[in-house]
Formats: sequence, structure tokens, C-alpha cells
Amino acid sequence: MNLKKMIWINTLLTFLLCFLAHFIYKWFPNPVFSIFFPVNESIWEHMKMLYTVVLIYGIIEYFIMKKFDIDNHNFLLTTFIKSVIIIPIYLIMFLPLYYNFGENMFISISVMLISILLVNLIGYKLLQFEEIKYQKEISIALIIIGYIIMGVLTYNPPRLELFFDSEAEKYGINDYLIKK
Repeated sequence: MNLKKMIWINTLLTFLLCFLAHFIYKWFPNPVFSIFFPVNESIWEHMKMLYTVVLIYGIIEYFIMKKFDIDNHNFLLTTFIKSVIIIPIYLIMFLPLYYNFGENMFISISVMLISILLVNLIGYKLLQFEEIKYQKEISIALIIIGYIIMGVLTYNPPRLELFFDSEAEKYGINDYLIKK
């Protein structure tokens, strides 16, 4: 197996993992899972899901690459970069469609699949760069900072449309919109 074949496998399995991740908090509601998985149906919570799923699949991908002796450089840094850039990539494609056509599951899922494929293609290019010194330590620190931000935004989201769950009429995990 080569790195190019891994892109397709990674895309498919990451995409499938999103469906599982979408329901984890609903099945196991607790403060730890609230940081990693969606707690409501806001656009932001789905971006948090993509961030987490890319990182989770990165762990799986690491062992697959080891098993098949696939050479890679900066794997952890690449995985972190993929988990971050999938958010603006998804939003750039999704938001214009959302504002023009409203909530549409087919559009949401299609954009998600395209976003995953794009970040995997970018990741493929990043893996070909020379090894960056301390990339593992830097990546771990950045992943931790990312989840601190996720936790803060889950429990204290700004009053922006991106963070609003129109189904439950609330922001974040505990904050319900009070109608006047």
C-alpha cells in the first residue's frame, strides 16, 4: 500500500467516523465527551466534530502506515494541520450553500466528504516535506490548546449564528435562548 492509496482509505474511513462521532455525546453525555463531540446541532459543533475525527483517524492512520512501512515525515504536525484547516475549508464551501438553500443534509454531507478529501490531499503534500525538528512536541501542545478552545467555546459560546442551534434554540451546551 502506498501513500496515494492511503488518501482514499483515509477519506472514506474519516467520513464514516463522522457519523459515529456525531452521536457520541448523545449516547454518553458527560463533560469530557462534550469537549470532543457535538453537543448540539450548531454549525460550530459540527466543526468540532471534524477536528476531533481527523485527529482520531490520525491515530488509526499512524498504525496503518507503520504496518505497511509507509514513509512519512511530520505525521503528527500534518494531522494537526489537517484537523485545523478542515474547519475553514468546510465553512467556505458550506456557508454560501446554507445561506442560499437553508439546512440540507445532502449538501452538508457532500461538503463534508469533499472537505475531508481536500485536507487529505493537502496532508499528502505536507507528509513529503523534510522532517521538522520538534514537530511532535509542537503538535501535542497545539492539539491541547485546540481542545481548550473547544471546551471554552462549548460552554461559553459567543452569541453568533455559527454557535446557535436553531433546533434546540440554544447556544453551547447549557445556554438556552430566552424568547421575549
